[in-house]
Amino acid sequence: MNDTTPPQSRIDLAHFIERVRATQRDARRLIAIAGAPGAGKSTFVQSLCDGLNRDRPGFACILAMDGFHFDDRVLEARGQRARKGAPYTFDVGGLEAMLERLAADDGKEIAVPVFDRSLEIARAGAEIIPASTRCILVEGNYLLLDDPAWAPLRRFFDVTVMLDVPREVLIDRLTARWRGYGMDEAAVRAKLDDNDLVNAELVLSRSVAAQFVVANV
Repeated sequence: MNDTTPPQSRIDLAHFIERVRATQRDARRLIAIAGAPGAGKSTFVQSLCDGLNRDRPGFACILAMDGFHFDDRVLEARGQRARKGAPYTFDVGGLEAMLERLAADDGKEIAVPVFDRSLEIARAGAEIIPASTRCILVEGNYLLLDDPAWAPLRRFFDVTVMLDVPREVLIDRLTARWRGYGMDEAAVRAKLDDNDLVNAELVLSRSVAAQFVVANV
């Protein structure tokens, strides 16, 4: 990693934006933002991207790990549909190849997939990252997971961030998410107990230390 800040330095969004701006050089950088399910990664990263682009449009773009979900057809064939969102339900090799392309910074635009939650499907080539983009904000649960399948991703990250959210807030956010999709209380409880909170515990207990920790409540 290129940033020399000691591990676990706590910072807020505004100061992190200032730091990224102050330390940016001409070379493209990839910033990993990790957190448990319900940590508010998508909202945080969008705010970070907007802040970085405010005075320099196109400076930052987002790559979400969720774009590399295996399709439901694959998960059903493997008997893994109920655990969608677990580490083994992602195309980690595809994500690694995409990070390698982005880090190469070879002057070419790159099409990236985006997960459409309303359809529960990843849409290939749904967004374009221009060649001029200097900061790629990579967000996802398992980017810092201490696991043989995921560890190779870390060599691409110049800066790492972990979002810190109390467990009760995670539960409230996840409950609201699934209620918003029309699930009844029994289905929501099963979703949390059998999948989301299992994944959250994995992120919280088995992620390597990030350079920055941001409270995101």
